[in-house]
Amino acid sequence: MRQSHVAVIGAPLDLGQGRRGVDMGPSALRVANLNRRVASLGYVVEDLGNVPTEQAESLPEGDPRAKYLPQIAAACGRLAALVGEALSRGSLPLVLGGDHSVAVGAAGGVSLHFRERGQRAGLIWLDAHADMNTPESSPSGNVHGMPLACLVGLGPPELAGLLGYRPKIAPGNAVIVGLRDVDKTEKPQVRESGVHAFTMRDIDERGLRSVMEEAIRLASDGTAAFHLSLDMDFVDPQDAPGVGTPVRGGVTYREAHLAMEMICDSGRMASLEVVEVNPVIDEVNRTADLAVELIMSGLGKRIL
Repeated sequence: MRQSHVAVIGAPLDLGQGRRGVDMGPSALRVANLNRRVASLGYVVEDLGNVPTEQAESLPEGDPRAKYLPQIAAACGRLAALVGEALSRGSLPLVLGGDHSVAVGAAGGVSLHFRERGQRAGLIWLDAHADMNTPESSPSGNVHGMPLACLVGLGPPELAGLLGYRPKIAPGNAVIVGLRDVDKTEKPQVRESGVHAFTMRDIDERGLRSVMEEAIRLASDGTAAFHLSLDMDFVDPQDAPGVGTPVRGGVTYREAHLAMEMICDSGRMASLEVVEVNPVIDEVNRTADLAVELIMSGLGKRIL
């Protein structure tokens, strides 16, 4: 699915995250020369700016089990519309987060695009976390820990039922890679959901190549294409220190590039989002710079 146009969409949402700063992620990626570097691969790059989002300072947090839920749902609805429009024009949507709650809008827009054509979308979720909490299980009430649950039909109806249907992604076509930090109350939901989860132990024992081959196969089984959701905490904090929720023991620099190169080689990626870049705790923007490098590998950059 090699598109010639890339539509960059910023989603500077931080209402789903307890630690502030990820709302500056889209700016950090643009400062790292994202648009120019993607264009150097031969793409026509159209930057659509940022989706309007609310600021926590001007709002009550609402339900402590799902903080800022109405505002997050509204932002995700706006993002889904932009993603769908970009796909309809033949562009590859590249969404810049923000916290991971934006994935409901990004993947939701992809799902709806294919649903309207009688097709299904898959999902590959590169992340240290499962993001499969619900308001009942979440220890924090932060919605960035719930988006994958919402996409497979669980979680708060404001997000799980966004766009008028659920699930957005069939659990059997949703794959987590890099999992290493799961809440105790979340574990049963991951195991029972039907979502395929590959932990860091799987990567250690099998190697990343084997895991990614299976992930791509599962996300592609019976689908037209898949959406890729890259949380930068997928990568070990030694290489990606500026993330919303860092967890030791992630994939290495080269493993992260291999994952993106294999996704590109599959020809099955319809859209891409990169989330949880936090410049406030980064080191001279190197996490954003790595994010741009990984985007480049996902869009076709090669060593030779």
